[in-house]
Amino acid sequence: MPPRALRRWALLLIALLGSLSLGLWGLATERVEPVSVLMPAPFADATAELVNAFNRSHPRIALSVTRGPLETEAVSDLAISSLLLGESPYDLLLMDVSWTPKYAAAGWLEPLDRWLGPDALSDLAPGAELGNAFSGQLWRFPLVADMGLLYWRTDLMDAPPRTPAELVAISRRLQREGRVPWGYVWQGKQYEGLSCVVLEVLRGFGGHWHVENQPQLDSPAAVAAASWLQDLVRQGITPEAVANMGEPEALQLFQAGDAAFMRNWPYAWAELNKPDSPLRGKVAFTTMVSEEGQPHAATQGSWGFSLLTGSQHKAAAVEVLRFLTSAEAQKQLNLRWGYTPTRLSVFEDPELRAANPVLADLQQALAAAVLRPLSPVYAQLSDLLYRDVNTVITGDQPAPTAMRELQSNSERLLRSSGGQG
Repeated sequence: MPPRALRRWALLLIALLGSLSLGLWGLATERVEPVSVLMPAPFADATAELVNAFNRSHPRIALSVTRGPLETEAVSDLAISSLLLGESPYDLLLMDVSWTPKYAAAGWLEPLDRWLGPDALSDLAPGAELGNAFSGQLWRFPLVADMGLLYWRTDLMDAPPRTPAELVAISRRLQREGRVPWGYVWQGKQYEGLSCVVLEVLRGFGGHWHVENQPQLDSPAAVAAASWLQDLVRQGITPEAVANMGEPEALQLFQAGDAAFMRNWPYAWAELNKPDSPLRGKVAFTTMVSEEGQPHAATQGSWGFSLLTGSQHKAAAVEVLRFLTSAEAQKQLNLRWGYTPTRLSVFEDPELRAANPVLADLQQALAAAVLRPLSPVYAQLSDLLYRDVNTVITGDQPAPTAMRELQSNSERLLRSSGGQG
């Protein structure tokens, strides 16, 4: 080969080797973005397969999940502790709907409007869109829906009660006949569950917790609602032990066949219909009772993802948020774990409708959802409410006295916090 041709081939080979080296170097140094999510333990377990699927399909993002505590408030305490330190290790937080105003007001959340666009909530079912926005901005996108339900025994009655008086009358009849020891069990201990119970009963009696950021807890309707809860215990329709009951305790008593009615969340449906459940096939659910002309309310208790302001991987984190809240992800969570979806397209999915006959009933209950007060100091407002109402349930205070005290303390709290209700 002539020297000139040899040199030409040598230069070409050097160029090719150089290009190959640059390409290999680029692949080796291509940045993989880590995205960390904090979730309560049950959701971390339920989304494990989705997380693995995301990592397989998104090689440039490494998604990891921190499995938080089981209790809702313990998860919030963990998140806040890291945020107060100023360098939270999390990019996304799976949040209870009641946390949104507090976290947004503290500056911990990144508005999602510019990331998700103006039609972000267009596919959400009625009721699921509530509680994601605050002060005119979107801070959260819901993963699963949750709402308070009234469970009733289909083996003991043909139809559920629709008014408080009907619930009492059916309970008394069944107790007289010796068919159940108790009529109705619910959550009455001093914690957030009682606030959710009170909100549903309050709306059913025509009252409101807040109107235009002002508490309405000494209104005739509020006093009547608290009095009704107290009377359930006085009349023996509800056991005195309800003052120390949360969701698990109410479910245990109801599932044993010891009550005709129970207030609980959608998760209880799967528990009641397990193969070894004494009530398998003997239970249905509806919304809470209400006075004639008043709404049958269901406290909105959904969980959704929020993007933290301090995240160094916001675009990647939004990719995660979109994936985990997608229609396909919500469908999987319903099929495999029984979680209630938030997307209308998932509620209307023919496969899900066939596999889950109560999906339409859940959608109807979600449409009756009502929000707890949207306030940065909601946790303190709720603490006041469940402590005072618990004294009514135990008989330590008459309802009018307790509700006047609750109204006064709530007003004082809002004044001291600058009126943010």
